[in-house]
Amino acid sequence: MTETKPARTEARRPRGLQDRNAADIAATEAMMATIREVYHRYGFDAVETPFLEYTDALGKFLPDQDRPNAGVFSLRDDDEQWMSLRYDLTAPLARYCAENWQNLPKPYRSYRAGWVFRNEKPGPGRFRQFMQFDADTVGSPSVAADAEICMMAADTLEALGIPRGSYVIKVNNRKILDGVMEAIGLGGEENAVRRLIVLRAIDKLDKFSAEEVRKLLGPGRLDESGDFTKGAGLTGEQSDIVMFTMAREAHGSEDTTAVEVIPAFQVAGISTSDMPQTFHDGVSELGVIQHLCRAAGYGPDRIRIDPSVVRGLEYYTGPVYEAELLFEVKDEEGRPVRFGSVGGGGRYDGLVSRFLDEPVPATGFSIGVSRLLAALQALGKVSTEAPEGPVIVLAMDKTPEAMASYQKIVADLRNAGIRAELYLGSAGMKAQMKYADRRNSRVAIIQGSNEREKGEVQVKDLVLGATLTSIKDREEYLRQQAEAQFAVPVSGVVEAVRKVLAKHR
Repeated sequence: MTETKPARTEARRPRGLQDRNAADIAATEAMMATIREVYHRYGFDAVETPFLEYTDALGKFLPDQDRPNAGVFSLRDDDEQWMSLRYDLTAPLARYCAENWQNLPKPYRSYRAGWVFRNEKPGPGRFRQFMQFDADTVGSPSVAADAEICMMAADTLEALGIPRGSYVIKVNNRKILDGVMEAIGLGGEENAVRRLIVLRAIDKLDKFSAEEVRKLLGPGRLDESGDFTKGAGLTGEQSDIVMFTMAREAHGSEDTTAVEVIPAFQVAGISTSDMPQTFHDGVSELGVIQHLCRAAGYGPDRIRIDPSVVRGLEYYTGPVYEAELLFEVKDEEGRPVRFGSVGGGGRYDGLVSRFLDEPVPATGFSIGVSRLLAALQALGKVSTEAPEGPVIVLAMDKTPEAMASYQKIVADLRNAGIRAELYLGSAGMKAQMKYADRRNSRVAIIQGSNEREKGEVQVKDLVLGATLTSIKDREEYLRQQAEAQFAVPVSGVVEAVRKVLAKHR
């Protein structure tokens, strides 16, 4: 009887998740070090929360999700409690602050970076796992905290090499939109679902045309695939008012001032005298933020009032802001497109208070690490090359005596602070040199039996050696060949390697 071989397991990566190589990781770490320095300079301290949170503590605030717990990855613990992978870094911070509120300095200023997870349908540029880098001030009701966050966002982008004029921090206030929705009859708990549909619709103004957004505000929208999205059911007049509220062009200049918002409504024939206090509070707060930013030297080329900003998350209660890159890149078909948003945030005064018997105001900003990294690479601000590899000590002889000599050389290099590796494979010299090339190594150390007897090694400059084939002049070739590979005593390996590495940095 013929035995059936078990099927070989297929190596496959789950959809919407990415692998990262050494170059990706090095570029990300360099970028995050700069972000961290700016956050630290502003007086924020690091904190870290776990990947998993109890589902009820995490809360349900995701955009584009109507079913309970949709959009998150969840599992049941052995004590029958549901846990979920965090979908952002703000909700876990709210739990941390509430749990440690008595012992935290107030206001509490912290930053944190980490992976977040969305159980959503993946697509181009839309991943199920991505990294965010947040900074938040918890415990301050002052809009000065919001203004400061906007200033820090601007400073961060410039520290990363994005020049002034290539970005803008756009600021709006959810209270203005909340007041408008109350004025058109969408106030009260009974209209909570419709208000959320309105928010999600206008948050798509950067993706859809005004006509398509109006469909989402009205009866609904049928997309190209045939899927139907139910709308908010607003009348034409209600939709006009909402769309006008969000149109920056309707509010005058590039730097719309907060006090211009009300006259702009009046020009459109919309009375603001009957607007609820929430609306007027939002207008006033925008004016304060604008005044503080201008006083600190942040002009409209860096921080600008923009009524089109919404932010999709449900928990925002006041000022909201978005970091937008203004320069163009080419899409897959070579067409110019704006890079767009790389981060955002806002005030969320009710999130921490869910756990406590007291109000806890809070505001914060989140950077989308992967998207910002792609932008920096497009600008040439971040290297896309593999990081420098280690010095490779070739294993020319596998005898215990030879291996002991190689290990001593490697140890000397490492003890001197030089990254070094002994080749531990079974291949010959040619394959070992190819291995050093694939490791992006600058230097290889060669010691055969003759060199070992003399107490020497051959130091090979791999960068210079790669250029020799292009040299036509024989004398120049011989001169550079002597520089590309030379003998030194074993005791001089560290100094020789340092000199070679210094030439290529």
